[in-house]
Amino acid sequence: MYQHCTDVVIHIDEDLSDEEIHQLEYDLAGMEGVYSACVHERARHLMLVDYDPDDIPAGMLLREVQEHGVHAEMIGL
Repeated sequence: MYQHCTDVVIHIDEDLSDEEIHQLEYDLAGMEGVYSACVHERARHLMLVDYDPDDIPAGMLLREVQEHGVHAEMIGL
């Protein structure tokens, strides 16, 4: 089966602790269709998520972030 891969950047409004960021990365990366989710240490408000848009819509990624009580928006989409 052919897999598509694309990415989206999610801007996180809050200043999250290391534990909160790592939990968010872990939870997103565990979603079906998501290959990786990571925040760079120097740009802690930006999370890059690599995913297959055939398996999961970008809006679901944003909703997952928001369900963690975080204000966020997608950029570059």
